[in-house]
Amino acid sequence: MGRVRSSKSYDADANNSHRRTVSSLNIARTEESRSNKSSSSASRSSASSLRKDQRFQRHIISQNTSQIRVADVNEKNHQGKFVDARLLPKLDFVRKTLSQTSGSLGMITRPRIINFRERLKERKSAYLQFTVKRILAILAVIASVSAIVWFLFFSPVFLLKSSDISISGSNEWVSEQKIASIASTQVGKSLFLVSSQEVINQLNDIPGVTEAKVSKNFPNGLHVSVHAQRPAAMLKTRDSNKLTAVDAKGRVLNAVAQVTTQGIPVIEVSNVQRSLNNRAVLEAVKIVSSLSESLRARVTKVSAKTQDSVETELGDVKKTIIWGNSSQIELKKAIVAKIIDDPSKIGNKRSLDVSAPVRPILK
Repeated sequence: MGRVRSSKSYDADANNSHRRTVSSLNIARTEESRSNKSSSSASRSSASSLRKDQRFQRHIISQNTSQIRVADVNEKNHQGKFVDARLLPKLDFVRKTLSQTSGSLGMITRPRIINFRERLKERKSAYLQFTVKRILAILAVIASVSAIVWFLFFSPVFLLKSSDISISGSNEWVSEQKIASIASTQVGKSLFLVSSQEVINQLNDIPGVTEAKVSKNFPNGLHVSVHAQRPAAMLKTRDSNKLTAVDAKGRVLNAVAQVTTQGIPVIEVSNVQRSLNNRAVLEAVKIVSSLSESLRARVTKVSAKTQDSVETELGDVKKTIIWGNSSQIELKKAIVAKIIDDPSKIGNKRSLDVSAPVRPILK
């Protein structure tokens, strides 16, 4: 009974407090309305103020009511009685979360409910698409590279043919056929695969070729130019009219017949093949190859019994020059140039011996 009486007294006190609050609000509103009637501008806003007062009154009443309910619940809880959950504030977080479809800024987002099977299917589909795109890209790159390689190195556009090879600089000693046989080793290749250096190296190995150049004329042309020197000397056997041209190193350029020998010294030998290994012949070839073009053109006969007794005969003045060997050849040539064409020095002498250049001898 004591507990019931205390609850009723508490309710009575709350009701009295509520009535006092309402009474004070009515008094304040009456005074405010009286003061507002004194001006015309206040009369126009009286309706608005009244509505505000009513809202404020309802707010105070609801606040007091909630306080009363909360106090009642606390009192009952304090007394060990059952708490009415219906009077507690309601907030269903689960339902709120599941019902959300937009973020805090109003942006549309994925629903909170996630279907993991669908997500797994989406991931598999995305991975499959990515793999297919990557494979297609790789195949496209391989196809492009293959097409470019085929076009540059295997297509007939850049293929070298024998008819596309042009040659210049050949002479009777370095034949065009010999140059063409070397250049034709590149026939059937793409011009990008033709080795110019390989052709040049083979051409330089030909006796008499002092310089070789190879130029590519795209899409499928090749030009070979050589600088072929004249033979240093011609080897002639006594019983044959066939001449063998040799260079300064004693290498055979070509064997020809019925060719002019003007300006090319002729050396008579018993056998061409054996003479190429003869030191005397090689010394004679080395000496005559070092002579100036004007002096070589005057040489009509060359003889070499030994490697230290090389002699040349100048047909225009009927003079013989005894060179000895090829040592100090530059000094020997300088002495010959001073004496051989000076009548005051050569006089009626028939030979000039410069085998010992510091002591030339006239005979």
